[in-house]
Amino acid sequence: MRKLNRFISYRPRRWPRSRRSSMSRIVQWSITVALAGFLFGFDTAVISGADKPIQALWGLSDLQHGLLVMSMALWGTVIGAIWGNYPTDRLGRRATLLLIGGLYLVSAVGSALASDPYWFSFFRLIGGIGVGVSSVAAPTYISEIAPSERRGLLVGLYQFNVVFGILMAFVSNYVIGALIDGQAWRWMLGVEAVPALIYTLMVFRIPRSPRWLILHRNDTQGAAAVLRQLDPRADVDAQVAAIRDADDSDEQQARPAFFSGRYRLPILLAFLIAFFNQLSGINFIIYYAPRVLEAAQLGSSAALLSTVGIGVINLLFTMLGMALIDRLGRRTLLYIGSVGYIASLVLISRAFFSGDLGGLDVPLLLCLFIAAHAISQGAIIWVFIAEIFPNQVRARGQSFGSSVHWICAACIALLMPTVLGHFNGGPVFAFFAVMMVLQVLFVMFLMPETKGVSLEELQRRLVHGGSDPAAQRRQPARA
Repeated sequence: MRKLNRFISYRPRRWPRSRRSSMSRIVQWSITVALAGFLFGFDTAVISGADKPIQALWGLSDLQHGLLVMSMALWGTVIGAIWGNYPTDRLGRRATLLLIGGLYLVSAVGSALASDPYWFSFFRLIGGIGVGVSSVAAPTYISEIAPSERRGLLVGLYQFNVVFGILMAFVSNYVIGALIDGQAWRWMLGVEAVPALIYTLMVFRIPRSPRWLILHRNDTQGAAAVLRQLDPRADVDAQVAAIRDADDSDEQQARPAFFSGRYRLPILLAFLIAFFNQLSGINFIIYYAPRVLEAAQLGSSAALLSTVGIGVINLLFTMLGMALIDRLGRRTLLYIGSVGYIASLVLISRAFFSGDLGGLDVPLLLCLFIAAHAISQGAIIWVFIAEIFPNQVRARGQSFGSSVHWICAACIALLMPTVLGHFNGGPVFAFFAVMMVLQVLFVMFLMPETKGVSLEELQRRLVHGGSDPAAQRRQPARA
């Protein structure tokens, strides 16, 4: 057990007591913020238990069901992701995290009490906005307080909580469905109000981000106080200077627009990592797992129970991904995951094409798919996007990457009821397999490794082409 603990939380040397105490605070704050991910995951997956009952209750067509029920939260997520950088930068990371808790609370209560599909879709939209904003604010905050050698693990806590929330949604749906007859879906959706309230109260205890204080409020004293809590042994003045220097090159001229040539590489990387995350088919599996499993000749109760097993696999392999992300690196995990993606998707597609579903084969292959996602894309996406953008535009970059992610997810949720009405799983899973082959090419030729590199050094490499703008400014101008 001791060796396992050392593997998960490896240290090159034993830290002094003061350093261990500050690391404990960082972990506590990161866990608190990452609970936004729990609500994200719960809100995303809980609708799977209400999928078919709601369609039958309100007599919705496949297109109406996809638009008003299944994809509405995701369109809210797109809105939240697109505009989430504004409160994250202007109000601050902590204030935005508090706002997120309120949105989840309103959505849970409103969705449970909705009297028609239109009110239901409105409150699901509110919850989706909370999900979108959380995918901007939470990874941004954690990346800005985490030491570089633990940044992958700590930002990964957000994804861990996402999959834990998904698992708890599947478990909650199964238990409530077994205990309550008649409109159990209202309880499935309403129970989210409890963790939403707990999370909101906990966020009051975290400090504001030191990088936000310096770059958006010019509050060096407040930032220095937080930096001392993060690492009592560090040279705080040097840290403040490094944060300022990383962005001073843009201050010497009018700050370039986000979609300018200066940020083209981080923007391209964020787009591709988010695009491939959703084109793996992960949200298709989460949203429509019971429907796919029923098509694989399982009964509705067995299908719902099988989704709990999928949630457990997701959680366990996310933990493994978190343990490995700062050791093996981001690129290596994506290579590993891509192999699992391609193998599982090809075999599932073949099973549907041949009609030889074999009862347990599809659930087992879905578990392999989930394991491949959890150890790779699932563990990496929010970490990677939070790392590759400069301090001044990190929230904007996180917003962009999240927007791409959620637009793809919303399109999948909107179209899949219609697609599944015309095709079985064969063509669908074959399409996702082809996308994962393209992901391998992205990792091979474009994706940089970011493990163990400070945010300011990554900015120097990805935005300034490896040059040091602060050093360049210190050199005398040539005649």
